[in-house]
Amino acid sequence: MPSYLTPGVYVEEVQSGARPIEGVGTAVAAFVGFAGTGPFHEPTLVTNWDQYVQRFGSFTEGTYLAHAVYGFFANGGGSAYVVRIGGAAGTAGEDGDGGAGAAPERPRPEPTAVGGFLFTALPEAGADLSVEIADAEGENVPEDRFKLLVRQGGRVVETFDVSTRKSVKGYLLTQLKDSRFVRVTEQPGAAPGRPERRTTALAPAPAADPASGAVRLDAAEYVGDPAARTGFAGLEAIDEITMVAVPDLMSALRRGDIDAEGVKTVQLAVMSHCEQMGDRVAVLDAPPDLTAQQVRTWRVEEAGFDSRYAALYYPWITVFDPATGRNTLVPPSGHIAGVWARSDAERGVHKAPANEVVRGAVDLGIRLSKGEQDLLNPIGVNCIRAFPGRGVRVWGARTISSDPAWRYLNVRRLFNYLEESILLGTQWVVFEPNDDRLWSSIRRNITAFLTEEWRNGALFGRTAAEAFYVKCDRQNNPQESIDLGRVVCEIGVCPVKPAEFVVFRLAQFSDSTSLVDE
Repeated sequence: MPSYLTPGVYVEEVQSGARPIEGVGTAVAAFVGFAGTGPFHEPTLVTNWDQYVQRFGSFTEGTYLAHAVYGFFANGGGSAYVVRIGGAAGTAGEDGDGGAGAAPERPRPEPTAVGGFLFTALPEAGADLSVEIADAEGENVPEDRFKLLVRQGGRVVETFDVSTRKSVKGYLLTQLKDSRFVRVTEQPGAAPGRPERRTTALAPAPAADPASGAVRLDAAEYVGDPAARTGFAGLEAIDEITMVAVPDLMSALRRGDIDAEGVKTVQLAVMSHCEQMGDRVAVLDAPPDLTAQQVRTWRVEEAGFDSRYAALYYPWITVFDPATGRNTLVPPSGHIAGVWARSDAERGVHKAPANEVVRGAVDLGIRLSKGEQDLLNPIGVNCIRAFPGRGVRVWGARTISSDPAWRYLNVRRLFNYLEESILLGTQWVVFEPNDDRLWSSIRRNITAFLTEEWRNGALFGRTAAEAFYVKCDRQNNPQESIDLGRVVCEIGVCPVKPAEFVVFRLAQFSDSTSLVDE
């Protein structure tokens, strides 16, 4: 209390007992990938596409980071942190050559074009490699099928029965994905057809130059070092991030710089990061060139993910690529993060970010049928569908958790929002006198905040009392807890859940008013 020693009129400022809790932001994304320029392993804030171009350059062929960031802003995103990876070991700062970091620096032989496909010798495969196209064995062989032999020093080291059709199990790119000697990609602009019967030599891979400082990309480049604040670990100090995407994980897979096991390792790491932080959700991409059945097998048998802090999307989307002047397939995670941001701004984080148009999506890598989605939706694969007259839309809003309580993405993100808002809005409580007046203030402030959320439609209930409760009194704050310096406040909320299955029951009936009882 102030001391009054001289007669006079005094004015005092009295602090109000109300300390309103403000809702935190829910739509700040983090992207980890390859860029043409910019600092390595330094989370950099960009709030529009022009800022990204100034710091990291524009679109680079064969990488997806720029497409992801562009799709994020095009779909309604407002703020994003970008982490550039893939550069030389120990490099920091900017390099203006537009090369290092656009993809990992790794010596490669020149590719050999054969029938609309590009064959490249893997750097570790050795010298004197060739591929031979031969006729498939058997009668009435379809035109798209043939045999591919990989030779080293004239000796056959690998044999594949393949097809140029994407929709079959023996598709060329799928079969050669696990080859130990060659990599194959579809040649841009060419119409894939059955290659001519021929043998083509592949240039040997040159040895890496130790003085160049080039590094081989592996899972550790993405995961990073907590002590050095690289990779995902560099995002731990940025509290406002709410979603994390790694689009260039898939470009590395396509180039063969990381294998399927490495992809699983990185995706598990980003989920672990989100679970550890407790206030963000991972946006995962499915591997490329997979059918619906293959995605189901990958999801259940190979990946086996189970996390309430991650959502998985399929298939890839087709967008225009300014780097090549043609349409190209890209993983959807960046565009999806933008859809989340747009839904949050227009409706609120409690609204499931589904049945929303994906802006910029020209088409899909594969157009799914209802039956194919029936395979994927129950296992937490959120499908992207094309509907006549309604465009390309997100048609799923589930996490990949096996716990029914955390099945829906909007429930997970709503709890993240409520927890973070209450956490930041009650910092004033620390070191306050631990008594009934403090408990009453806590109850009053949190109740006011949750009441407003209920009025906005985020909580389920006809009345506020049905939608939530706040308990902070002598019952859950006994003397033993007070002596330990603790204040315990128990909060229960009833979140709204999406109308995922809308059922209208129609019945036929006849008008019986004309019938007369006898």
